[in-house]
Amino acid sequence: MPEIAAWAIFFLPVFSFLLIVCVIRPYFNSSNQWAGYLTIMSVSGSLVLSVWALSETIASHGNMSWGSHQWVTVGGLEVRLGIMMDSLTGIMLVVVTGVSLMVQIYSQGYMHGDSGYARYYALMSLFTASMLGLVMSSSIIQMYVFWELVGASSYLLIGFWYHRPSASRAAVKAFLVTRLGDLGFLLAILYLFSNQDLFALQGMNSLEVKDINAVAGAGILGNAAVTWIAMGIFAGAAGKSAQFPLHVWLPDAMEGPTPVSALIHAATMVAAGVFLVARFFPIFEASSVAMDLVAIIGAFTAIFAASIGLVMYDIKRVIAYSTISQLGYMIMALGVGGYPIAIFHLFTHAFFKALLFLGSGSVHHAVGTFDMRYMGGLRQYQPWTYATFIIGGLSLAGIFPLAGFWSKDEILAQAFARGGGLGLVVSAFALVTVIMTAFYIFRVVFMVFHGSFKGGVEREEELRGIDVRSVGKVDGPPTVTDPNQGSVHLGESPFVMIGPMLVLAAMSIGGGFLANSPWGYLGVPAHWITSFLALPGGHSEVHSLNIILAAISTGLAIGGIGLAWLMHRGNGFGLDTPSALRIRVLLTRKYYFDELYETVITQRLFYRTICGALDWVDRNLVDGLVELIGLIGRNVGRGMAPLQTGQLQFYGTVFSVGILIIVVVFQLRG
Repeated sequence: MPEIAAWAIFFLPVFSFLLIVCVIRPYFNSSNQWAGYLTIMSVSGSLVLSVWALSETIASHGNMSWGSHQWVTVGGLEVRLGIMMDSLTGIMLVVVTGVSLMVQIYSQGYMHGDSGYARYYALMSLFTASMLGLVMSSSIIQMYVFWELVGASSYLLIGFWYHRPSASRAAVKAFLVTRLGDLGFLLAILYLFSNQDLFALQGMNSLEVKDINAVAGAGILGNAAVTWIAMGIFAGAAGKSAQFPLHVWLPDAMEGPTPVSALIHAATMVAAGVFLVARFFPIFEASSVAMDLVAIIGAFTAIFAASIGLVMYDIKRVIAYSTISQLGYMIMALGVGGYPIAIFHLFTHAFFKALLFLGSGSVHHAVGTFDMRYMGGLRQYQPWTYATFIIGGLSLAGIFPLAGFWSKDEILAQAFARGGGLGLVVSAFALVTVIMTAFYIFRVVFMVFHGSFKGGVEREEELRGIDVRSVGKVDGPPTVTDPNQGSVHLGESPFVMIGPMLVLAAMSIGGGFLANSPWGYLGVPAHWITSFLALPGGHSEVHSLNIILAAISTGLAIGGIGLAWLMHRGNGFGLDTPSALRIRVLLTRKYYFDELYETVITQRLFYRTICGALDWVDRNLVDGLVELIGLIGRNVGRGMAPLQTGQLQFYGTVFSVGILIIVVVFQLRG
């Protein structure tokens, strides 16, 4: 594969972004359909080239790359640009372009008639290009540039309907929280930059990804240095992948259009954090402290987010907490040494999570709301949406033989094989998360598709005392031209929306088996994707599916589905007791983390305490010192003013006395 073809994977979406911004938006109607067509064609081209790149990478046994190119030289350090085309890049390119293409096609129907249609597709092109640039980068500086572009693109898309205060607040929140993690990533880069002489002694560049991993794997860097670098990189990953305690931005990101949520949660922004840890896995592997911390944070995030998802009524927020939980699974897998399995789960998760989000958008297209309390009975009106959502839910729950089963249960096997106290703890957390996951996703299924219809957005706004036609649809701009938007249109979504869901459903059914079959088929070796992803030199030991653990987890998942069904049929299990209600309030308020960050830390600690103390110092010490200097200057001037008489004889006398004093001092000092 020529290098120019690899660069075209990135530049095709860039080209569509520039063409929409510079030509279509200024000179055509802002809702011109060509913006969507252009984005779809560019991403389709990138997908075709990505499949070519993956096949060539497989043929070259995971190592197809080209020489990097000099970008800028600072002193003795040379920053280079290039493409790192290895097994991880090949898989990620197909995932990003494949899911992005399905989302762009779906958006043709979902965003039809929106006044920001062209702007939407321009930003989606930029978002896709940023993620592609990130996964292809051969330099950590190049990677950081695209890392920040991913963050900026997500900010613009989360706040796409910026006239809505909730959307603008959610965009700012996402931007600020992820910046906290990005600071750690930047510090890790600066630490590597400060050790460029050590790399130079080995004939390597401290900013090249391959060289960084090689030096870390060879043990040239000290244990403390490796640990600090790993912690900085993980801070950046925790911010982008919404790991505890930087998880608070992701549920609020649901304020953006639903296809944006699908892309963020499946293949771009949140996947970037997992990719970052995987890209620098040799650094983490060289530090047992870093590995243990990653495993603990991932396992805790998985169960923590799943518990909140149990009680949410907003369908998109339930799926958002599901994303946080599944990302915790991936991070946990990395922490217990399962680098290939973590990426395998990222691969399968991308398809069924995109499917679930697009399914929620299809439901909203019919009922005009995301509140599940006003849904119900939609399976008779939306049979295709119902069928595909069931497939996505079963895959998320890890039911055999769907895609989620293969990757989730290999993570469980890897965690259990880790052994020791840590292995048992993370395995227990993961198993408890299984039953929670099955419960909350099928709670969604039963509330949305079963029972009787509750009236949709019109009933919701009626109970709130608002005329829905006066405010527009819930997931849309505040001003709409179509008076029917926001009202209920019970029926199936158009094929342009259903088609991509069917493709994603097919991948959610067979993607896991086809990618990592334990038996092999048609000449494809068993476990080909994890074997393909395994790092050279035996760094990653991949444990096969544990039949006993798989049976236990499947039983727990089925139990969770059964509990959801019983709850739907009216069995409250005694959850109306005061203690249970207090727990429910705790979960509904998301463990009060928003209040902790926004009220306690931001308002009270930062604004009132720290900023108040700085204000007192500024007003009393700084201003007081300045006023004191001015006071001294004014009073000294008044005291010396009488000496300025203007009489020559007086000045001569003072001059003579001064000379006399100098002479006396010299005489006394010998």
